[in-house]
Amino acid sequence: MPSISILAEPAVTIIDKNVDKHGTRDLAQAYLEFLYSETGQEVCAKHYYRPQNATVAAKYAATFQQVDMFTIEDVFGGWQPAQKKHFGEGGTFDQIYQPQGR
Repeated sequence: MPSISILAEPAVTIIDKNVDKHGTRDLAQAYLEFLYSETGQEVCAKHYYRPQNATVAAKYAATFQQVDMFTIEDVFGGWQPAQKKHFGEGGTFDQIYQPQGR
């Protein structure tokens, strides 16, 4: 178990143009609301995703041990600076990546 980890916060949203085109706005809205409901968080926890709901997190405390979390914003100043420094041309990834079989 790592002592520290990145708090992954993937964006979830409704794309107006898409839901309007397909007539799925109500379904998309219901899905978003379900994701963060207690029931939705239970589903997440049962599939080994760390729940954000405090009640559900407490219930699964033995499964998800306490880990200090940090955000990309806290440590790297946001996604744009992190992307440039670590994955941009000549960045950290380019410096450490060793292709196999070349």
